[in-house]
Amino acid sequence: MLRIRHQVGQPTMLVAEEADRPRPGAGEVLIRTRAVGVTLPAVRKLRDAGEPVTLGGEVAGEIAGLGDGIVAFGIGDRVTGLCFADAYAEFAVLNAAMITRIPDGVSDVEAVALVRSGMVARGVYEAARVRPGESVLVTAAASAVGTLAVQYAKAGAAGRVVAAVSSADKADFIRGLGADEVVLYKDADWGARYDVILDGVGGNLLGPAVRALATGGRLVAFSSGGGTVEAHELLVRGASLIGFQMRAVAVGKPELYDRWLRELWQLHEAGTLRVAVHEVIPLAEAARAHALIELRRNLGKVVLVPPLRPTALPRAT
Repeated sequence: MLRIRHQVGQPTMLVAEEADRPRPGAGEVLIRTRAVGVTLPAVRKLRDAGEPVTLGGEVAGEIAGLGDGIVAFGIGDRVTGLCFADAYAEFAVLNAAMITRIPDGVSDVEAVALVRSGMVARGVYEAARVRPGESVLVTAAASAVGTLAVQYAKAGAAGRVVAAVSSADKADFIRGLGADEVVLYKDADWGARYDVILDGVGGNLLGPAVRALATGGRLVAFSSGGGTVEAHELLVRGASLIGFQMRAVAVGKPELYDRWLRELWQLHEAGTLRVAVHEVIPLAEAARAHALIELRRNLGKVVLVPPLRPTALPRAT
């Protein structure tokens, strides 16, 4: 099978190679991947690594093998989920607890662009506890999560939804997803003060984001970019800084996670949530996909697709 491996010190850093097909262990499934979602945290992990790291990510495809103890899924089921190691490959092993079935009529590319990013977008919106009529600013609004967060806010209680992006050439795209206004990070005051800010950038942008909060405002931080905030900036505004992590919901509140997931598919089917895919790129060109994310040139999700090579899959028994 084709696999992409991270190799420190090489010009490309991402090397395509042939590897043996993995075997699922107890509680795991083997998936023949049809789509792999590229995430900013994965890109940052590679950029900052001093030694080779495994390539995790969101994958979608059909089940090609079952480990011991798997009864809820069968060979050939179409599923999507999070893979923590060797996701950039024709076959990937996932914990069965981390996968969900893909409904009929939803493509593998759509599923990989929707599920994880949509769940994070839902989570940060819920964490903000947006009240009717409040203004909401979404940073990294052209990212996979950002595009869905804008749509969640627009479909919810928010009175005004503003998108913050790095360049003006993204404005029409974001407005097409429902944003009422678009501002640039370089704008001095981001156009106004906001009741809620959903921040997917972090780093040096976190300070300006806090200063853009209205009195009593809430900022929900969900970026892997880190950043620091002066307590004084929160005190003078009577504002709150809230951290959100999807794992805390998936592990700590599984019933809530399942409900959000069901609602996510329903909103997509109803057309309330539209998936934005920037480009579908061959798996062997993973380095180009990472460059798109690193340079913030993407408008929505960047998805890798393995080659469609014939292969013998085990039959269901």
